[in-house]
Amino acid sequence: MFGELGYGAPMEDVARRARVGVGTVYRRFPSKDVLVRRIAEEETSRLTDQARTALGQEDEPWSALSRFLRTSVASGAGRLLPPQVLRVGADAEDEVVGRGAQDEARVPQQRQAGRPELRVVGQRLSAEELDDPGAVELLEVVGQLVERARAAGELRGDVTVADVLLVIATPAPALPDAAHQAAASARLLDILLEGLRSRPV
Repeated sequence: MFGELGYGAPMEDVARRARVGVGTVYRRFPSKDVLVRRIAEEETSRLTDQARTALGQEDEPWSALSRFLRTSVASGAGRLLPPQVLRVGADAEDEVVGRGAQDEARVPQQRQAGRPELRVVGQRLSAEELDDPGAVELLEVVGQLVERARAAGELRGDVTVADVLLVIATPAPALPDAAHQAAASARLLDILLEGLRSRPV
């Protein structure tokens, strides 16, 4: 449910999808915040494991980064990244914007013409600021993948850790057929990977 509608999905819908009563959900999770935190922790841990596996099993920097992205997209783990990891700030001011709305948001704002360029600043936060050591660990491990690919000249110089996480958090449109859905997700990822890759000038 959260994977489809984001963390704004009401608990009643969560209970209905799980085919249990709302009271059953609240007995296990005293509040929606507790449930969201549990899910976010599990998804963050899963992504971190996938990033470590890619680092350990792929010698080529680009192969490691693309393997991580393909594995994460296929597993669907990135769709429930903690919203604070994808916080957005303006280049001109080094601050987070939209703090009041970010708890309900699943993905950052789009860049728009005529406005300061927006960038995701999650990877610049400390564990204390994020209040989530697991998220900080994820950012550090993915950062290693990003730095290796950039140092090898295979990743665009302006691509950040949070840009990579944004790729994971961007699902393909929902399709009724599972095979078509998987094909659409793979195609979208191919296009996004081409956009991340550095090209000789």
